[in-house]
Amino acid sequence: MTTQTDIPPAETGGERRSWLREHSELGVCVLLLALGVLVLTDALTMDVDIAQRGPVGPKTVPIVVGAGLLVIAALLALDVLRGGRGQAETGEDVDLSEPADWRTVLLLAGVFLGAAVLIEPLGFPIAGALLFWGAAFALGSRRLDRDPLIAAGLSLVTYTVFNNLLGVPLPGGPLMGVL
Repeated sequence: MTTQTDIPPAETGGERRSWLREHSELGVCVLLLALGVLVLTDALTMDVDIAQRGPVGPKTVPIVVGAGLLVIAALLALDVLRGGRGQAETGEDVDLSEPADWRTVLLLAGVFLGAAVLIEPLGFPIAGALLFWGAAFALGSRRLDRDPLIAAGLSLVTYTVFNNLLGVPLPGGPLMGVL
């Protein structure tokens, strides 16, 4: 005959939430796992022309990166389940009692999305200049005499390096004939 003390108590929602809170780093493991699977799936389904292949084909790096993400996810999950915890932020310039600066985050997100939308019709030199200038503005720079010039120069140098030196074609937009 079993008594009430012999039956283990049912796991409650509070206990489960407490366990998940103590092992919150597993969320990073899931993210790394999903990213690794996505990279590997994309790499393995990549259509490669036989003439483009050399000793190291275009699938090599994505496969190595995807496998590395899976290994890191597994090792991190093992560490977390064994009791490992991430180190708390100890930077001297970080005040954890202050709320997040959502205005800056949203401005940066808007600048990145705007650049992504504008890169095709305006080309990289113009969209990149807007991206660099918008990021500087969102991060607090208000030098309207200097920032646009630096952004334009940085964008043109980036375009030239990628397009001409590295052979990565970037959309030139209306400046295609000039550059």
